[in-house]
Amino acid sequence: MAGTRASVLVVDDDPATREGLTALLESWGYHASAVANGQAALERCNEHLPHAVISDLMMPGMNGLEFIEALHQRAHQVAIIMLTGQATIETAVQAIKLGAYDYLPKPLEAPKLRAVLEKGLKQVGFAREADVLRQKLESPLGSYGELIGKSPTMRHIYKRLNQMAMTNAAVLVSGESGTGKELVARTLHDLSPRRESPFLALNCSGLAPASMESELFGREEGAFTKALERQPGCFEQADGGTLFLDEITELTAEVQKKLLRVLQEGQLRRIGSSASMPVSARIVAATKMPPVGSVKEGKLQQDLFYHLNVFHLALRPLRERGDDILLLARYYLESATEKHQRPTMPWASDFETALLAYSWPGNVRELRDAMERLTLLASGPNLTAADVQRCLSVGAGANADRDHQSGLRL
Repeated sequence: MAGTRASVLVVDDDPATREGLTALLESWGYHASAVANGQAALERCNEHLPHAVISDLMMPGMNGLEFIEALHQRAHQVAIIMLTGQATIETAVQAIKLGAYDYLPKPLEAPKLRAVLEKGLKQVGFAREADVLRQKLESPLGSYGELIGKSPTMRHIYKRLNQMAMTNAAVLVSGESGTGKELVARTLHDLSPRRESPFLALNCSGLAPASMESELFGREEGAFTKALERQPGCFEQADGGTLFLDEITELTAEVQKKLLRVLQEGQLRRIGSSASMPVSARIVAATKMPPVGSVKEGKLQQDLFYHLNVFHLALRPLRERGDDILLLARYYLESATEKHQRPTMPWASDFETALLAYSWPGNVRELRDAMERLTLLASGPNLTAADVQRCLSVGAGANADRDHQSGLRL
């Protein structure tokens, strides 16, 4: 985008910084302008929205965080880079949550700024493509891609996915088994600039403690007795894409510490190797337990929690989503009738009542399976409450709270 004279706005109350940065940006081929404070920057953006903004944190009047929040509410297709001499993890996390693309400490390193700016401007282009994709995903019938529901809680999830898609920050998803945590992760991946790269899902609860490190980080030939050949780990396989780690609290404390180090450094070392390699996979981690409670119980390392919790999505159980139950039931019934080539049957009024009255302990996954059983068992001519009871009693022997099978899911 630099070759097309992308516009960059500098926001800093220090005249020397404004002058130096605009000169540097112009030398790189950008069209650069500068203002002294956040309010002036908002007014400038109202006149002409730049492709990128480089803003100081500490300024008189409206500070950098307040400016980012106000700008991001008006426009999402701007790469915002925050600069400050008072760098803290808490401030960096807050800036990213409010809409910043990245965060750089002062004194500024020109090569680092140039690299971050170029990546941020690419994100602007991807954001425009994602807007088109979002329009295709959104449905007036209450679906968003493969996510289904128009309850307030689901509309909030859709909004949050839009906010997160253009960042590279880690995401933590919590919710009961069967609420759709992996589907949320896949939707986020499909909305992001990483969508052309791999999406990998790994169920950590299905891994033996001895194999966790090898599965995540890979191994060299001869690293241990049964390591007969080199094997890339999940991070390498998902490089450039998204790695979904389901039930992350099942990883041992030692593996969690190594995972945090990889996330912080952007590099990993295969088991048995002395050389590190760069990796760039976005992490979406999930847990069916409340994350804060998992930290208190020692199941989730506190520092890892802080790193993953830049964005947190808490998925509500199906029993709290009201009429979403009916939307999902209709969707899964239509899918099952097509799959099994069965006739479509109308719903009796007590059928809807029965669906809404049941607590669905297995959540969306249980509803999906129940609708498939109902398609095969119902005798017609209408679907009734008795059909609901029948398909639920048939499935009662199965564990509604079962987890996914172990291993990678592509």
